[in-house]
Amino acid sequence: MNYLNDQLKSTAKGDIKGKVALITGASRGIGYAIAARLAENGVNIAIGGSFKEYLNKAAKELSAYGVNVFACPGDLADVRVPAMIIQDVVEYFGKLDILINNAGIAAPASFEDTSVEAWDRHMAVNARAPFLLCREAVPYLKKSDHATIINISSVVGYKGYVNQVAYTASKHALMGMTKVLAQEVYHDGIRVHIVAPGGVATDMVTVTRPDLAAAEMPTPGDIADIVIFLLNYRGNAVIDEINVRRSSNSPWK
Repeated sequence: MNYLNDQLKSTAKGDIKGKVALITGASRGIGYAIAARLAENGVNIAIGGSFKEYLNKAAKELSAYGVNVFACPGDLADVRVPAMIIQDVVEYFGKLDILINNAGIAAPASFEDTSVEAWDRHMAVNARAPFLLCREAVPYLKKSDHATIINISSVVGYKGYVNQVAYTASKHALMGMTKVLAQEVYHDGIRVHIVAPGGVATDMVTVTRPDLAAAEMPTPGDIADIVIFLLNYRGNAVIDEINVRRSSNSPWK
């Protein structure tokens, strides 16, 4: 019986209450849902976004959960902004435990119609900004007992879709960066995960995939629940990547 009990025992241990998390792209959609779930769990949150009016509204709403909320607006396409955000968050809270790179852009266009400017902006926001945020955050995360980075990618991080060349390339870049980062910081106690959903019922998907029915897609709350699971699970088993599909889509496609 003791042997059986040992086999059934879980090594998972995670208490995120009182931790500090930075979530980018948190004024709406998936980012807002993640921020709300974190606040529900007692996590103090810094929220990033490029539109101040949406960000301030989100900060006011999230403060109702009784946690400390810090709004840090900025355009992640600006190479200076990621470092500024990390410094502002650490100065405000005194530490950083969790970084969630959720911000992203997607502007559909055919291969031939994709401009250099559109390509560069997708790369700047979807790939370069997470790289810079991670690079600046790592020294502070090394001091945390619950250091975690979660990068929100997409099914296009390993698949290709027509009219999404810049978005697809940027998410492939994010996937590659995440794999290297996870290996380099694991022995510093920093866990790095990637969540790769297909279509999620957000404003963005109405632009990129207007053919999908919202009723068939996961909600931002579904993705937020997955993030909370990853943060609360801190056992000997490590989950590197979670792929998420809509219920109407066939498995393994």
